[in-house]
Amino acid sequence: MAINETWLRAQEEGKAPVIPGYRLRHLPRPRRAPRHPRPRQRRRGRVLRPSTWTEKFPEAGGANQSPVDIDTSAARTGHNAPPLLWRYSVNHTRSILNPGYCWRVDENGYDSELRGGPLGDDVYKLQQWHCHWGAVNGEGSEHTVDGRPFSGELHLVHWNTSKYNSFEEAAGQYDGLAVLGVLLEVGDKHEELDKVVRLLPYITHKGDKVTMIEPVDPAKLLPGKIAYWTYPGSLTTPPCTESVTWILFKTPVQVSADQLATMRKLRCGEATAMEAMELLHNYRPTLPLGNRDLRDYTHGN
Repeated sequence: MAINETWLRAQEEGKAPVIPGYRLRHLPRPRRAPRHPRPRQRRRGRVLRPSTWTEKFPEAGGANQSPVDIDTSAARTGHNAPPLLWRYSVNHTRSILNPGYCWRVDENGYDSELRGGPLGDDVYKLQQWHCHWGAVNGEGSEHTVDGRPFSGELHLVHWNTSKYNSFEEAAGQYDGLAVLGVLLEVGDKHEELDKVVRLLPYITHKGDKVTMIEPVDPAKLLPGKIAYWTYPGSLTTPPCTESVTWILFKTPVQVSADQLATMRKLRCGEATAMEAMELLHNYRPTLPLGNRDLRDYTHGN
């Protein structure tokens, strides 16, 4: 999920190690479908699993880590929250890049606004959005709902402009970031997301980057019904800073199986590397909610 910009730049410049814990596959070894697929099972990489992240990033072992399983029976109904509101710029150029562990769309500093709901009067600005997916359909979301994973999860990462001067500053504060999480399920092709997917073959390798000229409306990535769960949590990749107000929409959004298959063709290595690896999945396993407050909000459309 949400990733510290300093860490991202280090990744792109080759000054930081590839984020461990994601399942990678050497090419051209043929893909083998599991004999007995178990979509409900949360798969992990075979080496350097997220459980080892605390060795270099102590905050990854904190009490407010993400993602979590949303236990709907434990969620408290939220009251008296203002409506959750957003406004995004559509007609501006964006950058889409491969940092080695996902695809990411950078908003390049253009104006946007997220406020209301658990965020109150603070105004948050969209910094970037990216995706998590699994090796097979039926797994890949970072959050689960009553133990059920979904086929992927979009994250729209915002920072608090009311209190902080930059994304980097906000990322280190408990109320610095807000992430809209959108669960993905296999179904019809998502037309707005396809504007990104069509460009993925041009950013196959780590460090690849292209400019998106076609207008994209991030609001069209969100479900129509404003019903969500919210809780305080963290980035789901190193440094795992506990600075995120999570807003996870209840209603999944459909994407096609072909769109997910295209995402899995991204590679974590650079084009000059002797050996390339496919990024089959890039999600962190769920962690305990603990004593954190999980709230359930439903607003009108």
